[in-house]
Amino acid sequence: MIGLTHFLLIGAVLFCTGLFMVVTKKNAIQILIGIELMLNAAILNMVAFGRFDKMNNGGQLMAIFSIVLAAATTAVALAIILNVYRRYKTIDPDKLNQLKD
Repeated sequence: MIGLTHFLLIGAVLFCTGLFMVVTKKNAIQILIGIELMLNAAILNMVAFGRFDKMNNGGQLMAIFSIVLAAATTAVALAIILNVYRRYKTIDPDKLNQLKD
């Protein structure tokens, strides 16, 4: 039997992996993947809490809402990254110090 602790442990590992990617990577796409890992960890926790919550499946509804929101933000972030690459020919966030132009 898989308990709530197992879900939370996997969520914590996913979140820490995503946080490590966001902090250490120098590529905007890899940073975006790290952010998605952290969002997926939060969604996993919502589904896990929803499974053990007997009232109105609130966790699953919040997870679906979060998935839709994450898809929309990813599309916007990819569009921004493509436009930054088109203008500056790099997606390294450390080299983008002239965004105010």
